[in-house]
Amino acid sequence: MSKPILAAAVIVAFAISPVWGQQQAPKSDMSNMSASEMHDMPGMGNDGSAHAMQSMEGRHMDMGPHMKMTTMRDLKPGDREKADQVAAAARKVAEKYVDYKVALADGFKIFMPNRPQKQYHFTNYWYAFETRTHFNADHPTSLLYEKQGDGYKLIGVMYTAPKDTPEEELDSRIPLSIAQWHAHVNLCLPPDDKRSEMGGPNAQFGLHGSITTKEACDAAGGKFMPQIFGWMVHVYPFEQKPEDVWSVERQAHNHID
Repeated sequence: MSKPILAAAVIVAFAISPVWGQQQAPKSDMSNMSASEMHDMPGMGNDGSAHAMQSMEGRHMDMGPHMKMTTMRDLKPGDREKADQVAAAARKVAEKYVDYKVALADGFKIFMPNRPQKQYHFTNYWYAFETRTHFNADHPTSLLYEKQGDGYKLIGVMYTAPKDTPEEELDSRIPLSIAQWHAHVNLCLPPDDKRSEMGGPNAQFGLHGSITTKEACDAAGGKFMPQIFGWMVHVYPFEQKPEDVWSVERQAHNHID
């Protein structure tokens, strides 16, 4: 089947399914998708994903009970070279898409373009599906831009992996002695009558809320998700120092996915 025909089939399959968010997508269920993989998907807001992303938007992601990181490993022979190859591939992609209009022309989609964000994700859905089965450094799931006047300035790229990917597999994609992948966990989505309680310093719900267990979430009438979205890692390939290319602090500070 040709790619255009397959693309149409995938879109139709999502569009006609009233409960697509609860059904299995190719190679993985929706919970394996990063936020940016679900941009503009039909029914995207029906399972509370929009609430989750609003909770994460523009907030400093500390390494608390709602976020888990891969464990840093000792440097092995070949790790630095492999990470450098990924960074070089990311840089090549980034150079191609410095002009955001080129990204749009190539099929990348902007997530929530009308909502002010510190960092905008331009996502390629084909690359998002592809990353579920194998890693291709030339095909990042998302391009990361900052708003600049009426346009956008490209600052990095994002790679993703399914949520059930073991650390050994993540290490084979990008060495864990160099990069730390992260995932968002212990999410309690509020009941409809408490949506306004997602934010604020004393929030119970969301990825900054005080609720971190299923028991507490059930008691509050919420919907608990042990992990929402898959594994993610940001790469800032225009930086000069390796610690800046793979900066965990920067991706946490600007996080929205």
